[in-house]
Parts: sequence; structure tokens; C-alpha cells
Amino acid sequence: MTLTASSSTLQRVTIVTETFAPEINGVANTLGHLVRGLISRGIEVQVIRPRQHRTDLSASHDKLHSVTLPGLPIPGYNALRFGFPLISRIRKAINRFAPQAIYVATEGPMGWAAVSAARASGITVLSGFHTNFHQYIEHYRMGALEGLAYRYLRYFHNRTSGTLVPTRVQRDELEAHGFHNVRVMARGVDSQLFSPEKRSTALRRQWGVRDDDLVLLYVGRIAGEKNMDLALATYRRLLAADERVKLVLVGDGPALAGIREHYPAVICCGMQRGEDLARHYASGDVFLFPSKTDTFGNVVTEAMASGLAVVSFDYAAGHEHIHSSHNGMLAPFGDDPSYMRCAETLLDSPNLLRRLRQQASLHARSISWNSIVDDFIQRLNGATAEVIQHGTEQNNTAKSRATV
Repeated sequence: MTLTASSSTLQRVTIVTETFAPEINGVANTLGHLVRGLISRGIEVQVIRPRQHRTDLSASHDKLHSVTLPGLPIPGYNALRFGFPLISRIRKAINRFAPQAIYVATEGPMGWAAVSAARASGITVLSGFHTNFHQYIEHYRMGALEGLAYRYLRYFHNRTSGTLVPTRVQRDELEAHGFHNVRVMARGVDSQLFSPEKRSTALRRQWGVRDDDLVLLYVGRIAGEKNMDLALATYRRLLAADERVKLVLVGDGPALAGIREHYPAVICCGMQRGEDLARHYASGDVFLFPSKTDTFGNVVTEAMASGLAVVSFDYAAGHEHIHSSHNGMLAPFGDDPSYMRCAETLLDSPNLLRRLRQQASLHARSISWNSIVDDFIQRLNGATAEVIQHGTEQNNTAKSRATV
């Protein structure tokens, strides 16, 4: 595709999202990197999002302009909020900022209103498919609504100029379900923050872990949709074979209280951020990613950058970045026994574990957020150019008809 605009012509971008830093999740993490990347390139960014607390007011700092609107907690995700569909206020904020392009990252009521506002204002809007909510809902006893959720998501995204997804598998799945103009925009990892050099003997001592113990690490939301049952089953199986096996959980969620009650030996560290999170990653040995619902899983590449051997199903970030038995271990999607055998292999083969950890870190260094931000800008420019071209063609057609 030939673009009629360059990154230098993109001066203002609006991002609409129902989650943003300091909230901790994959969407907020990805958007944080994109926003910082845009600003570093001299592009002003307007972020429209729900108010996270009472004093979370709209504000501008340097090239970042935050517009906060009312919202309510998401059922089952009380730490996150969805925004109200205040289309008139969103449209007013967008028109005042006058962006060349809009990126809608979430499909809630605020996202819907933003797409409507963008279309009414004639501004290019791209959407992101960051979360498999149509799969999540079955874990909250609403499985009968999964088909309805998929239809809503398809209608939502097809109202935009295109949908950005993190993997080729996700693109193929959505296209098979009738989503239009689906494009892959990969994810990066901060190899300066997440590094094997952050490994902390002091932290391992705090965990009660000896030098020759094997630490299984999990980082993320501790909830049913993340398949915590498989992580715990893997831990039990390895522990039965070797008492040196430890399980460390980093994160919070509705399943945490039950785990603490039934697995008192499991080390629960709560939420961690920044350098503390990097130390927790690097101080583990094997990273468990048992999820079957993530669209990507930034934790996979963060663990690889930290020098951990990742055990994952062959999908999402694992499919994109892991070559099994080279820089991690992959099990066929949904094959729980194979998943546990992958972890067992690492317990029985310390030389393989050592090699995987080294190769994982080397691979992660090649995944740069800089290139992802450049791709994001190109996607926005490309969509804008297509809208301009389409509008020109319509004007020319109208003029031709008028002269007939």
C-alpha cells in the first residue's frame, strides 16, 4: 500500500481506552509504550478514559492530554472500570483536540461512543482487539452470552477503518468470523527493564528459596480465565517428583484467597511494578503461562527478557516467539497433560533449562518497542490516507454526476 502521509504529518492522535496506567494489565502496558513512543516522536496524544478515582481529573502535561469521564467498576474486575457512553462529551473533546486519527483500544460503552463520535466527525478511527472478552465471560458463569458477545465485537470493529491484533493467529480467527480489515501489530518488550541481571539472591532468600531450588513463577491476574488450575496442577506434579520445587505468584485476583487457603506453601507476592517486578521475574527459573484466553500475553516476552524458560501453549505470544526446546517449551493448544510434561522436562534436564533461559533472553533483545511504535504510526497514517482517498473519489464521482 502506498501511503500519502508520512509520520511527520501525524501531529495529534486520540486514544480512547477504558484502562490505562497506573492500572496493571496487558492493555494498559501496551498503551503506555505506544503513548510514550508517540510523544517521543513529537506527536501530541489525547487519552480519553474513565476516571480511576475521585481526584483523577482531566489534565495536560507536555504533549499528553488526559480527558477523564465518569465510569463504573467492571463486574468481576473491580479494579478496572468501564466508561459511560457520553458521546456528546467525547465528540466535543475530540473536536477540540482535532486529531488526525483516533485509536479505540477497548470495546466497552465508552469505546462505542468514541467510534460513533469519530464517524460523525469524519475522523479516521482504528480499533484494537486486546482482550478475548467473548471467552472470558464463560468463566463468570455467563457462557450462554458468548455468541452474542462475538456478534457485538464483530459489529463494533467493523464500524472502524480497521482492527489491529497482536498475532497472525488472532487475525486469521477474526477474519474467519467476519471481521474486516484485520491487521497485525506486534508487541515489544523493554529489555532494559526486564533482564537476567535483575536476578536477586536477597529476594530468593526472602521467599525461603535455596540456590538449588526450582522456582516456578506466575505473573498476572489470578483468576479462573487465566487457567490457574493448570498452573497449580503443574506445581503439584513437579513437587511430588522433587521437594525443591517452589511456586511464586505475582499478582492479585479473585482466585488468590482460595489459593492461599489451600496451598499455604505457595509464595504470594501481590502486585509488583517497575524495578520490583523486574526483580521478581529474574529471580524465578521457569515461567508458567497456562492461559488459553489471552490475545497475546505480554508477560511471556517479559519473562523471556528476564531469562526464564517459559512453558506455554502453542498460541498467542508463545506461538509468535517461542521455538519449542530452543528458547522455551510449547504444548499443543489445550493439551493439559502435554503442558505438564513440558514443565517436567525442565525439572529433569538442568542443561536444557539453562540453554532455554539463555536463548530466551537473546531472543527478547530483538523485540523492540521502537519498531512497534513506528508500525503503529504507519497504520494510523495508512488508514488516514485511505479515508482521504475514499473521500476524494466520492467527491470526484459527485462532480462527474453533476456535469452529466
